[in-house]
Parts: sequence; structure tokens; C-alpha cells
Amino acid sequence: MVEPLYRVKVTCLCCESAFETSKVRPSFKKVIKTDTDFCTYYKDINPDYYVVRVCPSCGFSFTESFSQNLLPAQKKQYLDAIGSKWQSKRDYSGERDAAMAMETFKLALITGQTVGEKERVIASILHHIAWMYRREGKTEEERRFLEYALDAYVRVFETDREASNSARLMYLIGELNRRLGRFNEAVRWFSRVVHDHSIMDAAMIRASREQWQIIREEMDAEKKLASSSDSDL
Repeated sequence: MVEPLYRVKVTCLCCESAFETSKVRPSFKKVIKTDTDFCTYYKDINPDYYVVRVCPSCGFSFTESFSQNLLPAQKKQYLDAIGSKWQSKRDYSGERDAAMAMETFKLALITGQTVGEKERVIASILHHIAWMYRREGKTEEERRFLEYALDAYVRVFETDREASNSARLMYLIGELNRRLGRFNEAVRWFSRVVHDHSIMDAAMIRASREQWQIIREEMDAEKKLASSSDSDL
């Protein structure tokens, strides 16, 4: 019988130790649904749980998106701040539950921030942590990390030339604003996607139009609720 997980050998980007980590076989990645900010729900096993690789020797935690070549100064910075104190007895190489997966993402966040990883990588990790909280139904924690992710995505848009014309990034900034109740700001970003004639991403244009319509409905509902509250006074 084929197991859903298989092991791969990787090399730590910091201390260069070889270690094993698990991945989910493609045939076991069964999507149930996807939220409008790309949070995906899976049947049986969640591949997101295995995105982060944790070095058992020094604790350096990274994803495939991390810069593959750390400068000596970055390695020293990490080892001085975290690696020299790493004493975790946790084994992250095998099967992970939601709590272990959350630990690995937070380790990757600390690692990325310590070595000055690219803002887009940090934004993605923050967003994944928000998704983890969402799946657990922890709304306050989810909202907190959505705000962190949104701030990071905006910084990516402002500082990364390649990302500044990304329809997906603009849509995502609009959608996180919408989820945080910042409707006017959300409309501004969705409008940019819809009206920028240089954008050819039909899927993101369509999604922006749909979310724009949802905002109209949510704002109308708020107005009706406010007027009915006033009439009860």
C-alpha cells in the first residue's frame, strides 16, 4: 500500500547538514475547496503542513522559496541569534499535525526575519499562518496575521519591481483589505486590476470584479443594518 508521505533528503541552507523531511505524494493532494484569498482545504492530508523544512542540527527553518545561497554574514547572524541556542527535541521529519505545522511556519518566520529574507517570502509565511488559524476557527489570531501579511504584501508591491505589475498580488491586497473590513481600500485595489489595460490576467480580472460586487452587497447590508438600528431608537 502506498503511503501518502515520502521522504526527501535536503541540505540545510545555513549549517549545510543533510537531513530528511517529508512531502505529500501528488496523488494524495485532494482539494475540497479554495477560499478567495487562495487558502486551500484538502481531504485527508494537508500538503501545507510539510512546506517548511526544519534542520534538526541548527533549527534553520526554510521553504523552497528561500534564497538558496546565504551570505556568511547571514549565516553568522542566524547562528548567533538562534542556531547556537537550538535545543529542540521535536522531530519534524515525519508526519505532522496542525500544531506541529504551525510551529514550523513560526520557526520559518523567525528564521526569515533574522536573515533578512525577501519580503515576498515573509508575506507568504505570514499568510500561511493566518490560514492555519482560519482552519482552526481562531478568528482573532487569523485577523492579526492577515494584517501582518497585508502590510508585507503592500511592501512587496512598493519595493519589488517584478511584483509591481502582478495582477495576482494586487488582487490579493484587495482581498485581504476586504476580509479585514477595509472596503474602500479593497475597492481601490480591485479597480486597479479591472481598469489597468496592461493587465491580461483574465482570471484575476474576473475575481476582482466578483469581489468588488461582494463589497457592494456587504456595504448595502451594513447600511440597512444601521438604518434599522436607528429606527429602533
